[in-house]
Amino acid sequence: MHPRNLPLAALRTFESAARYLSFKQAAEELCVSATTVSNQIRRLEQELGCKLFIRRTRAVVLTDAGRSLSRVLSRSLEDIRLEVETHMRARRKSVSLAVGPIFGSRWMIPRLDRFGEDLPGIDIELRNSPRITDASMMSADIAVDWGVGQWVGLENTPLLEIVYSPVLSPALAARLGMPARPEEVARFPVIHQQDRHEWLEWLKVAGCAGMPLIDKATIVDTNVVIQAAIAGQGIALGIFPFCQPEVDSGRLIKPFDIDLTPTRSFHLLTRPGARQRREIDEVCKWMIKEAALNA
Repeated sequence: MHPRNLPLAALRTFESAARYLSFKQAAEELCVSATTVSNQIRRLEQELGCKLFIRRTRAVVLTDAGRSLSRVLSRSLEDIRLEVETHMRARRKSVSLAVGPIFGSRWMIPRLDRFGEDLPGIDIELRNSPRITDASMMSADIAVDWGVGQWVGLENTPLLEIVYSPVLSPALAARLGMPARPEEVARFPVIHQQDRHEWLEWLKVAGCAGMPLIDKATIVDTNVVIQAAIAGQGIALGIFPFCQPEVDSGRLIKPFDIDLTPTRSFHLLTRPGARQRREIDEVCKWMIKEAALNA
């Protein structure tokens, strides 16, 4: 295939779909329909003569060929972006930062004013980030991800530790009574995040291992978990410091001084050598300083 005939639009679409492992999320990023994404990738597979995705009922999985092409495209697009920034950016610098919903909404957004005051020469571009396993999934200059510190091909710096502790709304406490002891959690409908793991671990720390719970709902998004607790739908494990503003304002109550500290924490991720760019290094240092102040 001659370079002039490369299907660049389809390759860009594939790169987005491979990064998210979702045609729907790629469509949202590219401002097209999911059908358009699917059709472009299908034509690309026909032109290349190989399958790039294994299509399942509710998910897509990269084939070996798709995974290899995804790595090459991610590196190439990053190289292009760096070259453009080097030669064509205005004097004001821009740094892209990929974060998950809970970190973005409850840690970064409240600090945007201070960021502008402390780093007036840098524009921050916030992006939504899927979980990152290796360098091929880095779509931004800097990423914040949740883990134990093992990301293949990336430099990582521990950024922020969190703890879990039960929270409930004043309305729920008024209806069922304020829990005075950890054992009394058994009287309340319980909201889980992702699965039952964190609640089971907290019960162990509180000396109530194996205590049966009244399961109300399992919710994936942490922000939705917090909102469900505020709405009085059940008692949830609040993530601190993210939930502290709700406790300070009285929208949520933290009934116990019993915290579960997970083995994982938030880490700052960059590609090797990326912090040689002054603006990336300044943003990293600023975030590390802010996290230390928060701690």
